[in-house]
Amino acid sequence: MPPSKNKIPTGVADFDSIIKGGMPVGSTVLLLGELGAGQVEFAYTSAAKLSLVKETPESSDYFLGHAARNGYMPEKICYITFSRSKEDILQEIKASFNQDFYGAFERNVVFKDFSGVYFRKTLVPKSWGGEQSSIFAQGSGDENLLEALVNFMDENAPKSLIIIDSLTDLAVSANIEITDLVAVLRGMQRVSKRWKGIVYLILTRDIMEERKQRMIMDSVDGALVFEWSKFAMSSRRQRYLYVEKFMSMLPHLDKERIARFATIVSAESGLVVIDTERVG
Repeated sequence: MPPSKNKIPTGVADFDSIIKGGMPVGSTVLLLGELGAGQVEFAYTSAAKLSLVKETPESSDYFLGHAARNGYMPEKICYITFSRSKEDILQEIKASFNQDFYGAFERNVVFKDFSGVYFRKTLVPKSWGGEQSSIFAQGSGDENLLEALVNFMDENAPKSLIIIDSLTDLAVSANIEITDLVAVLRGMQRVSKRWKGIVYLILTRDIMEERKQRMIMDSVDGALVFEWSKFAMSSRRQRYLYVEKFMSMLPHLDKERIARFATIVSAESGLVVIDTERVG
């Protein structure tokens, strides 16, 4: 296996094996998906497994697979939210995954909750924003959410894994113009090459008109799409993942005739690839 120091493992071992070790260092990656289709679980899995390996480096092969053996490990993992609290996310992880996943996530992931700024110019009362809102309320009442996000990224993104949960909150906000959001994303995509980490941007599919969704997709290095597929004559559904955009990956996937990856979510392993569908 060739060295992959220029790749950061995703934590989804079979997927990393096919894409040669993980995501290219310095990438901004859109995780675009239908509700519950796996984009959030992908982010949780990545953060939890990288946290586990950070605590016990000798467990790398077990949690990340052989393909990620020479991968680059981020120095820090940050989880940014705009409308959800740290407690809410930790409770969701605790209910969905095993104690090892939860413990590693809780101990290692740095949370940044922007809900105070996010809800400030809405009808939502300050008391609903939780304890964090009182902290942000100490700042300027004219503080701009995108500026606050940029400042946090400048300080924390270098050599880090950053998860932004989610772009959906920003896209539906009446206080944020889509042109401003796209400009920030384009700047983020540019500067991420200097940060030498990775940024995951979670976005719910079809929450905005197609043109705006495309503008966002055009502003990132890569896009993974998560979707549900229903079986004929059955109520059973299957989660799928496919690579919509990624210049360094698509030629390889096309050569291997790989169309998409069937996935499941388990308490023991997080999001897992269980099958690879090929064309022809």
